[in-house]
Amino acid sequence: MSLALTTGLLLLVVFAVLLIVGVPIAVTIGISSVIGVLAALPWENAVFTASQRIFTGINSFSLLAIPFFVLAGNIMNSGGIAIRLVNVAKLLAGKLPGSLAHTNVVGNMLFGSISGSGVAACAAIGGTMAPIEKEAGYDVDYSAAVNISSAPTGLLIPPSNSLIVYSLVSGGTSVAALFMAGYIPGILWGVSVMVVAYILAKKNIYTVKRDKLTAKIVGKVLWDAIPSLSLIVIILGGILGGILGGIFTATEAAAIAVVYSFLLAFVFYRTIKLRDIKGILMSSVQMTGTIIFLIAASSIMSWVLAFTNIPTIITEFILGISSSKVLVLLAMNILLLVVGTFMDLTPAILIFTPILLPIAQNFGMDTVQFGIMLVFNLCIGNITPPVGNTLFVGCKVGKTKIENVIKHMLPFYVAIVTVLMLVTFIPQISLFIPNILGL
Repeated sequence: MSLALTTGLLLLVVFAVLLIVGVPIAVTIGISSVIGVLAALPWENAVFTASQRIFTGINSFSLLAIPFFVLAGNIMNSGGIAIRLVNVAKLLAGKLPGSLAHTNVVGNMLFGSISGSGVAACAAIGGTMAPIEKEAGYDVDYSAAVNISSAPTGLLIPPSNSLIVYSLVSGGTSVAALFMAGYIPGILWGVSVMVVAYILAKKNIYTVKRDKLTAKIVGKVLWDAIPSLSLIVIILGGILGGILGGIFTATEAAAIAVVYSFLLAFVFYRTIKLRDIKGILMSSVQMTGTIIFLIAASSIMSWVLAFTNIPTIITEFILGISSSKVLVLLAMNILLLVVGTFMDLTPAILIFTPILLPIAQNFGMDTVQFGIMLVFNLCIGNITPPVGNTLFVGCKVGKTKIENVIKHMLPFYVAIVTVLMLVTFIPQISLFIPNILGL
């Protein structure tokens, strides 16, 4: 057995054992990667190589967007922005059956698009909507299921830290192209949830009587929400400005979003006090530190995988089983759906991108489309047991139990997976907007 193959097997065995015994995923990646390097190279070379890979892995201007977007999201969580977006969503939902459920979905899409976090959207919008829906007679488990199912749309609709991480590990896929590619799949996800919510609401007669809207009421709601909605314009404008006009990059747009969201919450809405700033900064530092540590450790693992030629071996094995593009892509989706049920989004992207991307490219799949498919799959894991963070948060804010919510989630799972299949087999769903913009 060759040294490369032995090293690769040792890495995988150590990784699996540490994961099984409950070692945190970031530490698991770091320990198994270092052991892999030490097995492959002499001590002096191993130390140099590992250090070099860590530095190279996190020495990226694009990564600066992550702490900025994390901080902006945390400010928005505490800044009273959620309720204003909910009020706008109510205007859009109208008097449709399940209008409050539709409000929840639209609210998650709006809030997620500026916070970049499914968990944050689930907590902020769900926490706002849950008591309103309960008072209106909605079943709490149904309401929680709607909130949980739609919360991950913010991980696809830009800005998305997950897409930034994928850009890095995939070898420099354009962040701007990935951001633009996420819009249609993210919106389709939200629409699919609304369709199921409509059917279930009509069946259970969930309607809410609403006073007639006047120009004065609409104007007041929109005027109050304009500063919050303008965050979306700033972020999207930053992305498009970087693409089309070279004005500033998505990373710089993230920095501007931090400043603007702080002024919005601290000065305009006055929902954040000086005493709250320390907690917001500490939370942002902890979250960013975890992500950057994962990226650094995974950079070593990526080198070991490349050195041992494991991605090529896996590619040849899978292609040897079947030459059918449909079957191979279905197998990849099943694998990622299973992985997403027990592994968080960021480590899963870091580990499986170098393994599965060559297979997708072998069948002519664009790296942008593959990135959207990958993140879409793993986002579903956020709302499935046993490790679905969004699922747990949604049940907590909805004041219900997971076992009660899961049965209501089943039709939503079917709708979301149907959209996933469309994203997998219809490239233009992901590539239409990037192609129009010349990306």
